[in-house]
Amino acid sequence: MSIAKITLLFSILALLFIVFGAIIGFFLGNFILWISIFFVLAVGINVFSYYKSDSIAIKSTKTVIIQRSDNPRFYDIVKKTAEKAGIPMPRVGIMKSDVPNAFATGRNKDHAVVVATSKILDMLDDAELEAVIGHEISHITHDDILITTIAATIAMIISYLGNIIIFSELFGGMEGRNSSSSYLLILAAILIPMGAMFVQLGISRSRELDADIGSVKLVKKPDELISSLEKISKPAKTPITKRTAAPQQSAYSSLFIVNNFTGHSLLNLFSTHPSLDKRIAAIKQVKQEMGL
Repeated sequence: MSIAKITLLFSILALLFIVFGAIIGFFLGNFILWISIFFVLAVGINVFSYYKSDSIAIKSTKTVIIQRSDNPRFYDIVKKTAEKAGIPMPRVGIMKSDVPNAFATGRNKDHAVVVATSKILDMLDDAELEAVIGHEISHITHDDILITTIAATIAMIISYLGNIIIFSELFGGMEGRNSSSSYLLILAAILIPMGAMFVQLGISRSRELDADIGSVKLVKKPDELISSLEKISKPAKTPITKRTAAPQQSAYSSLFIVNNFTGHSLLNLFSTHPSLDKRIAAIKQVKQEMGL
């Protein structure tokens, strides 16, 4: 994803955020106060999310940080891939789950964590696992954690405030204003968060494609990456339950290499990840360009 496109998407998110604050200020009064509140909330939550994203994700998914003696195979693959990328050795974690998946978190290269579920470690061979870890290491080298955290946080704030406005208008807010003003405010509270969500999902999908390409360039295992994606993208043979699914899975769906923690398929429009066909096509294109 180009810098220009990232800048454009974040500019759209920022504009939606400012417009939302302006609309609230227009209808509720204290125009400057509302915009100031929005700004302070955005900065505060972004700073907190940036510095605590790794610890929050680890605790929420019940990931256990390991040493080499706990799983030499997985640890050595992460170390080998990190050395190829020229970054410090990330912390390594295993998340106990019957669903095959992996993710990376951490605010930068010096505070990174690479996590795999117990199932994916059993399912993939060494070459396939290295290709998956190459994807996660690429997220780290591309600073994707920072980008996705900021995008998700802004979208989350807009959505949260939109819900507050809708409920406040439906349960008492309309009494103090004419109905047309209230309906316009409710409409804005629905459409603006929806627009922010689409922008955030677009950023997430683009970062996944870039990480796939990064893996091919880093570890040079395009066929293994394709086979691993095909394996872990297959619907679970058993229903996703509280026993098999990770805690807080929906909140962290954009972090995983594949969003396979849901028990049913979703429209690609609302997916945090590109379609499998699109990912495979991009990988094959890079493979051809590199002459692998």
